[in-house]
Amino acid sequence: MEEKHVLTNFLVIVGMKMSVMVAAQLKAGIIFGDTINHEYIYMPGGEVGVDNPICVMETAHSRQDIELKRAVELILRLSLKPARHPRFGRKSC
Repeated sequence: MEEKHVLTNFLVIVGMKMSVMVAAQLKAGIIFGDTINHEYIYMPGGEVGVDNPICVMETAHSRQDIELKRAVELILRLSLKPARHPRFGRKSC
């Protein structure tokens, strides 16, 4: 039982570190995406440095604003990787 508890704690810590790294990359302008499915998440340049930045989730047919926390959750859940956006290239700013 102790081993399961240790593994769970390890996964929580790793998940938290990954979330912090992804958020930092978004704030640096890195665009995450899936070029096959044309799905992208990024932080527009105008949002860098504001208290509650908004990110953009873009698909082939829609575009919507999402909170930074939700953007990080989606990037991790969908396993999005840094990608080249068709208009912006690799960085949004």
